Amino acid sequence: MQKLRNLLRLACGAGALIAAIGAACAEDLVIKRFGGGNSADAVGIADASEDVELTGPQALTTGSDGDLFLLDQLNQRIVRFNPKRPAEDPSILEMPASVQPNDLVVQRDEILVWDGRIHTLKASADPVSTRGVGGSIMKLEEVSTRAVDDIFATSAFAQMGSQPAGNPVDLLDQETRAVTIKKGRQPSRQYVASRGRGSVIADITPEKSDSSVLVEIRSMDGNDAVAQIRLRVKDKLGAVEFLEIDNSDRLYILAENVPDQAMNAATFVARFSLNGDLDGIYELPLENTPITRRFVTVSGDGDVYFLRTQKTSVDVVGVGFKPLRNAKVIDVRPRIQNAGSAPSSKFTAIAAVRPSNRQQVIETAFAFEGLQWQVTAQNYGPDPDTACTGFSRIRRPWYMQGKVGQQVRGVPYCWGCYGSLANFQAQVQRGVKAGNVCTRNDPRNDVVGVDCSAFVSATWGLAVHYTTAAIPAITTPVSDPWQLRPGDALNKPGSHVMLFLRFTPDRKAEVMESSTGGCNGRVCRNVYPLAALLARGYQPVRYKALADDNLVVAQGSLPGDQPDKPKTEKDVGPAHSGRHRRHR
Repeated sequence: MQKLRNLLRLACGAGALIAAIGAACAEDLVIKRFGGGNSADAVGIADASEDVELTGPQALTTGSDGDLFLLDQLNQRIVRFNPKRPAEDPSILEMPASVQPNDLVVQRDEILVWDGRIHTLKASADPVSTRGVGGSIMKLEEVSTRAVDDIFATSAFAQMGSQPAGNPVDLLDQETRAVTIKKGRQPSRQYVASRGRGSVIADITPEKSDSSVLVEIRSMDGNDAVAQIRLRVKDKLGAVEFLEIDNSDRLYILAENVPDQAMNAATFVARFSLNGDLDGIYELPLENTPITRRFVTVSGDGDVYFLRTQKTSVDVVGVGFKPLRNAKVIDVRPRIQNAGSAPSSKFTAIAAVRPSNRQQVIETAFAFEGLQWQVTAQNYGPDPDTACTGFSRIRRPWYMQGKVGQQVRGVPYCWGCYGSLANFQAQVQRGVKAGNVCTRNDPRNDVVGVDCSAFVSATWGLAVHYTTAAIPAITTPVSDPWQLRPGDALNKPGSHVMLFLRFTPDRKAEVMESSTGGCNGRVCRNVYPLAALLARGYQPVRYKALADDNLVVAQGSLPGDQPDKPKTEKDVGPAHSGRHRRHR
């Protein structure tokens, strides 16, 4: 049976099977499974708890020789292995302590990581030790930091949303904050170091409807035309990212179908021949999986791999191919309609809400993200502090490491903590320890900061902390995700919540969140493909007391322009005298 499964997989990868057995081709196979831990064949996994999503490796990418690289950031390392020989011990590449990335790309044999900017890492000449066949431990060193004008590196990271956040002034300008919705899709240019055709440029041009684009690929050196592709979905296109040309001249495009009903959003990789004909698709099984930054990669042989994190293990999945010969429209729906993706709220009490408006919400959010504050020895705490249960990390958020006496940006993540911005500033000035990323431990009452729902509660001006499970009681669902507006939220009850800021020009969702992995333990802005959030159980919601007003803010008046000036209690809500007082 296993031999038959392998033969089917090989045939599907080559597009050789007819549509009559397409269902067999669509079967996904686990290539390699990693348990939780820090051994050679394990990865760091932090189990979920209230208002915390399950955390594991954040990125999977392919090297030029076909090896897969897995970013195991909780263990501060990269795991490298051959998917054709999964029984072999993987190689371990230990990252320098100065780099705390949440995305990874291997390009032209260079290891590039992203932590808000791009770093280039190189392995030392000799392995520290070896284990088994092909297994080794090597140390990585930072050799350079890429400038923003490295178009191939920046484009590779932007595929999955690892990109600088937009100008906050634009966000508060009613003419530009939702440009992709009000004025249609915008043309975009992507630069890809492909394996089959070398460096290419992909121009993605919207067509008349929101459901189709024209993708034109040409060579970088000679400007020669390589391919012209029309991609059309049944509903509305979200992000469209040109991924790869494999060694057999097949082209791969990541795309999203985001209809007016959020629960039916789907993400897929479409494969085309060089003449522009659609061969078929790889449906990505995003349902019931936590957020990962780089969740799909394509090898030079044309294999599509997906990163799936679970409570006790992490799977690298070979995604099955579904032939769609001569199809003009790609109609794809989630294979599981978000069943069990998030627990329903059991909060039934009458919820008191405080009137607010979008301008206040966004200004408060930027004040949390842009706050500059100095880390004292008292704020830093003893070194090492309590180790986090389940992985080798200390209590302190990673962006504060080694920063005693220095200025840092952003309010730190603190599991179980809540309060206004003024409350945070007052407590750090009194010498309270800052931040706690030990989400599997009990909340601590000797630290200060905000967790994900505490941050959103503060931006909405709430006097108490509403958890993700309680947020549905004070919000109304936004059934059409394209109707999200600045100050709304994407909430996954029992897990995580993000404040929605805007749609980027390529229709990704720009959010503000307080998180351990995506923000390295602080409040920050991030960009995510929209369907990737919806398919994982994130629900668009609108705070009931939020005035549906326009945002008009003069340039230079953003909170980030005067980071040391505290916001008033009127803007950010009263300071809290109690600790860990939550509406559940």
